[in-house]
Amino acid sequence: MLPRLVFWCINLWIVAYTAVIGISLLLQFVGGELPCPLCMLQRYAMILSTLGAVWIIRQAQRGVLTWDRYVQDLGLATLGAFLGAVFASRQIMLHILPGDQGYGGAVLGLHLYSWAFVTFCVVILFTALLGIMAPAALPEAPDKNSMGDRLSSVIGLAFLAIVAINAVMIVFLEGFNWVLPDNPTGYALFGH
Repeated sequence: MLPRLVFWCINLWIVAYTAVIGISLLLQFVGGELPCPLCMLQRYAMILSTLGAVWIIRQAQRGVLTWDRYVQDLGLATLGAFLGAVFASRQIMLHILPGDQGYGGAVLGLHLYSWAFVTFCVVILFTALLGIMAPAALPEAPDKNSMGDRLSSVIGLAFLAIVAINAVMIVFLEGFNWVLPDNPTGYALFGH
C-alpha cells in the first residue's frame, strides 16, 4: 500500500507545481505581472525539481524504476528545489527593508517569491522523507491502461504543456535578447 501512496503523492507534487506555474502564467497574462529574472529562475527551478518527479512516475509506469534511478531522480528534484530556494531567498532579501513594497502583488499577505520559497522548502522536506522511506516505498504504478494509469499520464502531459507554454512565453518576454530586464514593462518581442 505504501508504494502506491508514494506514487500518488509524487503525482500530487507534479499537479501542485503545474498549478503554481500555471497560476503564475495566468497572473502574468491576465494580471499583467511580468516576471523578473529571479522569478523566471524560480520557475525554472520548479520545472527542474518536477522533472525528477515526472521521471520517477514515468519509469514506475513502464515498470523499469530501480532504486538507483529513484535516488537519482529524487536528487535531481532536491537540487532543483534547493536552487529555487536560493533564488527565492535572494529575491526576498532584495525586498526585506522596511517600507519596500516588494515586486509584484501579494497573495494572502506574501509575495509570490515568498510562497515559492515555502514550496521549495516543502519539496526538500518531502524528498528527504521519500529518501528515508526508500527501502519500503519504491513507487508502484497502477496497472497498465487502468484509470489510474491514464490519470497519471494526463498529469504528466499537463506539466509538459505548462513547460512548453512557459518556454514560448519567455521568448515573447525577452524577444531575442540574452538578458531579461530587471523590471520588465512589456514584451520585448513586440517592441515594448
